[in-house]
Amino acid sequence: MDLEVIIPAYNEAGRLPSTLSYTVDFLRTQTWSSRIVVVDNGSADDTGQIVRRMSTSNSEVPISLIGCSRPGKGAAVRRGLLSGTSTYTGFFDADMATPLETLTAAMEHLARGASAVIASRHSPGSTFVKRQQFSRRLGGAAFRVVTSSMVRGVLDTQCGFKFFERGAILRAMVQSRTSGFAFDVELLRRLQREGGRIIEIPVAWTDGTNSTFHCVRDGIASFVALAQMQRLP
Repeated sequence: MDLEVIIPAYNEAGRLPSTLSYTVDFLRTQTWSSRIVVVDNGSADDTGQIVRRMSTSNSEVPISLIGCSRPGKGAAVRRGLLSGTSTYTGFFDADMATPLETLTAAMEHLARGASAVIASRHSPGSTFVKRQQFSRRLGGAAFRVVTSSMVRGVLDTQCGFKFFERGAILRAMVQSRTSGFAFDVELLRRLQREGGRIIEIPVAWTDGTNSTFHCVRDGIASFVALAQMQRLP
């Protein structure tokens, strides 16, 4: 398999049918072979049933469902990334805030030797189709100030669209410990320390509705995680 696409899911029954259908339609037209892996992160709705139903009704691009009992988006993404054997792997959020077509450019960069290709809302050429609310933009700006010294040259560590060369990401993943929303920072930081090359590509980004990110609870936890990360080897 050339590519495995990880979709972390927590109570995503409302969005997954359209997300999976659109993703299958896109992937089946590409030159690379693909598989979709949905990681159910302890959902209390019909997320698992929907994925199982769609996996049996689709034969063009395989869809798999795996579980992750450890809470946190970082834990779910880590479980998905470590589950496969494809040449390339990566993840995007179920709300598809980043256009799926971005994957074409990402695969081109990976084929040319990049270790990671990440969508960036703050690179030159990026646009916002729909912006986040002001409180999240303010918190995001503060977060970027802190992370600028931790992941060199990367303007947006938090956009939920990242793809990797498997060998490079495995070396970083086995050392990563962060399980919450700040997991991207540790992952990219360790990837850089291993000599990996990270490419940012500008995107037309749309803020998704019904985000599971809570500004106060998850925002505070993310900054605490950054402080703890500073002490990691």
